[in-house]
Amino acid sequence: MKLINKIALILCIIGGVNWGSIGLFQFDIVAWIFGGQDSVASRIVYFLVFIGALFCIPLIFTELKDPTMPQEESDVPDIGIS
Repeated sequence: MKLINKIALILCIIGGVNWGSIGLFQFDIVAWIFGGQDSVASRIVYFLVFIGALFCIPLIFTELKDPTMPQEESDVPDIGIS
């Protein structure tokens, strides 16, 4: 897996955990850490999660490989950034 895809996946996980905490507990973790939803730092994190989600869209259209089989770098979907 390319580094950019790993970063995008990490950002999506952060966003998912944050939305889960909002849905379950009405508690925004990002806003709590960075001083509110309107703070510049919170808005940057929200934007990075958005960009990460956009980078994960191509993963929807890729075939899943057997994790027990060795994979080559060419098997990883290219999202157009070199």
